[in-house]
Amino acid sequence: MYKETLVDVREHFWSFVGAFVGIGIIAYLQSLQLPALENIFLIGSFGASAVLVYGAIQSPLAQPRNLIGGHVVSALVGVTVGKLLPDVIWLTAPLAVAFSIVFMQITKTLHPPGGATALIAVSSGTKIASMGYMYVLSPVFTGALILFLVALLFNNVTKKRHYPVKASRLRRSRRSQLSRRFKGSS
Repeated sequence: MYKETLVDVREHFWSFVGAFVGIGIIAYLQSLQLPALENIFLIGSFGASAVLVYGAIQSPLAQPRNLIGGHVVSALVGVTVGKLLPDVIWLTAPLAVAFSIVFMQITKTLHPPGGATALIAVSSGTKIASMGYMYVLSPVFTGALILFLVALLFNNVTKKRHYPVKASRLRRSRRSQLSRRFKGSS
């Protein structure tokens, strides 16, 4: 169970380092590819994801399936809504967020920052709108993947931090693979 406040200074340290490195990598990659005024790769919802995957690592909403799946599902929803109803922000914004919540619930990938990912798809102006479904691949999927890989690294440095949680589908899958491998070789 997640503790409401992290009192261990080491937990604060690793949360800081993970968030700094994860967001830093995304920002650095953006700085190599895009002019400073076109913050496409560094979407705001990644900041909220960083809070979950580095600061609340035990939360079900921070687990890999939710992090990556929630962003991708929401981006698909946001782009689709934007294509169907372009330039009707009073309708596209609430539809994108509402449908992203429902589709994340259906796919069991609920990740609160996903709602912002869908909203960004319909409200961020012409650059993201012109990307269409490429927005789903980059920045959304690649950015979520970077956050995940950094979370794997920094959230497993100490014995007290485990990401994903031990009961997660990813860990169960890995344990079953190892179990089958070693049973087959005996």
